[in-house]
Amino acid sequence: MANDINVVVLVGRLVRDCEVKVTSGGTSVCRFSVAINRRKKTGETWADEVNYFDVSLWGRSADTLKPYLTKGRQVSIEGELRQNRWEQDGQARSKVEIFANQVQLLSSPGTGTDGTAPTRDFKAQADSQPGPESFEDVNDDVIPF
Repeated sequence: MANDINVVVLVGRLVRDCEVKVTSGGTSVCRFSVAINRRKKTGETWADEVNYFDVSLWGRSADTLKPYLTKGRQVSIEGELRQNRWEQDGQARSKVEIFANQVQLLSSPGTGTDGTAPTRDFKAQADSQPGPESFEDVNDDVIPF
């Protein structure tokens, strides 16, 4: 039997400063959103399209990277997709989030990647078990975002 694969790699910019909260069990979780731009051809014209992805980083890396995960910073993220499902007002809801295993800082907010602006290359590895086994393990009263 073949193993399933769940790996995602993104390079984009933070759309806001990250938020770090601590679970009732004492584990830090850092949440942020990343904008990924792509070019899309419609007819004869090209247009930019932006996709936004929610990311969470768990454990010591969340505390370590908090000062650096600021709006506009370019980052590389390697992680896995996780889906949260719940029911609200009788409607089935779901949300897919990226659980980061590794985050690398690529550039400072507002700088390009053309080599003219100094960058601080910093890589953080998430703890061996990123996040809870299920979203039910996280008390939303403790992490209100």
